[in-house]
Amino acid sequence: MRTSNLFLLFSGILISFWFFICLYYFNSFKLDGFTSQGQDDYSIQNYFNNQVESLFQRIDLVKNETSDIVKRLKGLKRVHSSTSDKVTLMHSWSNVIPILLFACNRVSVSRSINLLLKYRKNVNKFPIIVSQDCGHEATANTIKEYGDALTFIKQPDQSEIQNIPKKEAKFKGYFKIARHYGWALNFTFNEYKADQVIIVEDDLEISPDFFEYFEATLPILRSDPTLWCVSAWNDNGKEKIIDKTKPNLLYRTDFFGGLGWMITRDLWTKELMMKWPRSYWDDWMRHPDQRKGRSCIRPEISRTKTFGKIGVSNGLFFDKHLKYIQLNLDFVPFTRRDMKGLLKSNYDKTLAETIDLSPILDIMDIKNRIDFLNKKSVRVLYKTKNDFKRIAKILGIMDDFKSGVPRMAYKGIVSTIFEGVRVYVTPHSNWKGYDTTW
Repeated sequence: MRTSNLFLLFSGILISFWFFICLYYFNSFKLDGFTSQGQDDYSIQNYFNNQVESLFQRIDLVKNETSDIVKRLKGLKRVHSSTSDKVTLMHSWSNVIPILLFACNRVSVSRSINLLLKYRKNVNKFPIIVSQDCGHEATANTIKEYGDALTFIKQPDQSEIQNIPKKEAKFKGYFKIARHYGWALNFTFNEYKADQVIIVEDDLEISPDFFEYFEATLPILRSDPTLWCVSAWNDNGKEKIIDKTKPNLLYRTDFFGGLGWMITRDLWTKELMMKWPRSYWDDWMRHPDQRKGRSCIRPEISRTKTFGKIGVSNGLFFDKHLKYIQLNLDFVPFTRRDMKGLLKSNYDKTLAETIDLSPILDIMDIKNRIDFLNKKSVRVLYKTKNDFKRIAKILGIMDDFKSGVPRMAYKGIVSTIFEGVRVYVTPHSNWKGYDTTW
């Protein structure tokens, strides 16, 4: 219920309360011990005047008390109309965050569902929807075993995708995945009427604070128009290049990471739904036409980890990269922390100050540990695509780009750990923005 309606409701209740109080006093009005016999008209009139005066004093008392409550309600209305993130969460949109899990032909989907059920503390706040494509009976039977613990839906169109370019015929699985995503997101936002959703897949493990993380970041996503998603994933989240002592550390990033991510209803219904791609939806999301200069929130230590070596991508990156991503195992009470540092104005100021305090070192000095290990944080600069790739190889971070954006970069800056020292891979001062040809 919106704040204005809530205020009117309480006002109406108070007015009705006042009316019935007045009515009660009138009905309770008695001439205790008074009889008109033997009394003159003056005495009768004088008695009635005293009683009426007493009654109106009581009414004035009730009016004053009611007026005070109404003033408090008006003050409450003003507070609830403020820009407070928590108030916005309570009253302008639902705080229910459905989990939309995509499944196909993995009976091991139970591994993902079991973890969701294990770590979910609030059933009403985090309903689970499992959407299955492929028509794989064994997987469907596995999902059905959970009964009322989740909502089970099936993508109805199992026909072959038409008009796939010949050079992409071997990638038809990506076309089916995009079709499934489009259908299930339409269901979740347009039929289920969700205000936001967390998207996961049937090959993801989650951290103990997975739900806590998304619940705490939702108000920031809602209040900052320069954000468009929250991701649970760090592409540079291998054990040796993260700070394992800081599971509470969160960042803004210009890179869409996926692998456990949250978006809002408005983003889907007003932007993405109308132009959803036929294939390769994740790379499509990373294009400037969709990102529009906005960022996502992501963690230092991933809140998801994939175990899906076998799939449409045929294990692409799994053995070399994905299986080494560290899953956070510590519960961080994010909802009890101040998250406003992630708002753009606050975050950019802090980042700029941190970068300025970090001395610039050559990548070879870092590699050879020359005047490096005694530093808290350092910068290493790049000008070209090849510069970045050379630096990334030495530091052990991902060296590829999507629409010109390095993985996990923000304003061109990628943060990582090397030999226990924070390293900021930073574009040169003449940087003009991301180059989509990279």
